[in-house]
Amino acid sequence: MPVVSKRTVSLPAEQSSYIDRLVASGSYASASEVVRAGVRALQERDAAVERWLREDVAPIYDAMQADPDRGLAAKAVFDSIRAHHADRLKQG
Repeated sequence: MPVVSKRTVSLPAEQSSYIDRLVASGSYASASEVVRAGVRALQERDAAVERWLREDVAPIYDAMQADPDRGLAAKAVFDSIRAHHADRLKQG
């Protein structure tokens, strides 16, 4: 069994009530299980963001640094979006 570290936390009443409801519904056996599930979800989200930054964002950033002419001016992009939106509004 893994070593367990006890923590004391303070929560707003709304979050505390939410934990109590989850335990009362039988979804979780204890408040500790709810908190562990929440921490696991945060860890998974953080890992997904790190993966996205490393695998998607960084290569594009590097490519833009190597060849800045690949980029589009913000004004051109927004003008295109506005024109597209205006066309959609006309179509009703």
